[in-house]
Amino acid sequence: MRYISTRGDQTERRFCEILLEGLAPDGGLYLPKAYPRVSGITMARWATLSYPELAYEILRLYIDDIPADDLRDIIGRTYTREAFGTDEITPVRQIEEGLYVQALSNGPTLAFKDMAMQLLGNLFEYELARRNDQLDILGATSGDTGSAAEYAMRGKPHVRVFMLSPHGRMSPFQQAQMFSLPDANIHNIAIEGVFDDCQDIVKAVSADLEFKRRHRIGTVNSINWARLLAQVVYYFAGYFRVTQGRGGKVSFAVPSGNFGNVCAGHVARMMGLPIARLVVATNENDVLDEFFRTGTYRARSAAETHETSSPSMDISKASNFERYVFDLVNRDGAHVAELFGSAVEGDGGFTVSPEEFDRIALTGFTSGRSTHADRLAMIRYAWEQDHDMIDPHTADGLKVAREHMQPGVPMIVLETALPAKFASTIEEALGRQPPRPVSLEGIEALPKRFVVMPVDVQRVKDYIRENSPA
Repeated sequence: MRYISTRGDQTERRFCEILLEGLAPDGGLYLPKAYPRVSGITMARWATLSYPELAYEILRLYIDDIPADDLRDIIGRTYTREAFGTDEITPVRQIEEGLYVQALSNGPTLAFKDMAMQLLGNLFEYELARRNDQLDILGATSGDTGSAAEYAMRGKPHVRVFMLSPHGRMSPFQQAQMFSLPDANIHNIAIEGVFDDCQDIVKAVSADLEFKRRHRIGTVNSINWARLLAQVVYYFAGYFRVTQGRGGKVSFAVPSGNFGNVCAGHVARMMGLPIARLVVATNENDVLDEFFRTGTYRARSAAETHETSSPSMDISKASNFERYVFDLVNRDGAHVAELFGSAVEGDGGFTVSPEEFDRIALTGFTSGRSTHADRLAMIRYAWEQDHDMIDPHTADGLKVAREHMQPGVPMIVLETALPAKFASTIEEALGRQPPRPVSLEGIEALPKRFVVMPVDVQRVKDYIRENSPA
C-alpha cells in the first residue's frame, strides 16, 4: 500500500512514513493511491468477527510495513473491555423503528475521538520506539480531540503534546479534562480566537518544513491518515450489527465539523460497504451543508463562526473535506491545489462545476442543518422514547437523520460524546444533570495547567522551541 498527496505530489510513501508526518510537504493530505475493494465473500466472513479482529482485517489492508503479529498486538491492546466498557466496543441501540445510535463514546474521555486516538497513541509508541526517535505532536481541538489525544499520549516517553484550543469556547468539563492533566509531556495552549484560528496555526507551523523537521512535528488531528483509518472500522461494525447477516444497504448520519468522521464513511463506501446515504449533520456553522446543497464551499471567518451548544462542531474550515474533493474531482491533484491552496486560502471558497456537483449524489452524500432549539427537542425526544440521554452533537445527528430516512433502509446515527460533557444543555433540555463516571466527579475543581496566547504563529513556535529542545 502506497500513499500520495491530495495536492499533486505523486511521491509514494508507506504507512509508517505518513504516520509521523501529518500534512504532506506540498500542504496536501495523504490518501491511499487506490482504495482496496472488499468482496461479498470477505464481507460475509467479517460479519462474525469481534471488533479487534475486524479492525485487524481492515487495517492490514492499509498497513503493510508493520509485521502482522505486531499490528495484531497493537490492535488487541487498544480495543479492550477495560478501555471501552463492553466487548462489543461500539454497541448499537435502537431509538425508533429503523433508526439506531451507535455508541462510540465509552472510552477514557467519553467522546468518539477515543476510538481512533487510543490506537494512534499505541501506533506512535510502537514506531517511535522502533526508530528510537522523539515526536512533538502539535494539534488543534474544538473540544474532544484534545482530551482524547492527551489521554492517549500522556506519560509516553517518546512523545510531547502541544494542544491548541479556543480560549473560553469549550465546555467546563472539556476544559477540565485537558487542563487538569499533570503529565510533564502535555502542554495546553489556549488561543484567543476560534477553533479555525488554532487549526490555521497548526497548518502554518507544519508548512515551515525546516522547523517541522528540526522539532519532529507530527499531528493527531484527523488530517493524520492513521486516525481517519481507525474510524473506518466502526462503519463496518455498525453495518454488521444492524443487518445481522441479512445484507442490504444502511445509511449513516454523522454530526460533522471538520469532516474527518464522515470522511471515514466515504472511505468505507469506496471499499465496498453498502452505504445508501452518508448524511452530514451540521449545526449553525453550516459550511458543509451549504456545499452539499449548492456546490459552493465558502469557509467562514472567525467573526462569522457561531458559538453554539454543540461546540465541537463550531468549525468553518473543514480540513478533511479536501480528501473528499480529491475523489470528487477524479483525483486531479493540481485542481485540488488550486481550489484549496489559492481559492480557500485566498478568496475563501470555490464552486464545483455542474458535472462535479452532479457527481455528489453518486458518492452518497446529503446533508442537513440543526439549531439550538432542534438540539433541545431531540434530546427531549430521545429521553421520552426510552430514557435515552444523548449529547447535543448526537442530537444534531438525530434531527438530520430523521429528515433523510428511506423506507427499508436502516439509519445509524454516530454518537459523538456522552451527555456528561455538556451538562448545561442537558439540564436546559431535561431539567436534570447527566450522570458522569465516578472517576470524573469534581474534575472541574482540579488545578489547571495551560497558557493563553494571541493568534500568533511565531508565539506558538517560540513556545514549542522553549519546551522541546531540538
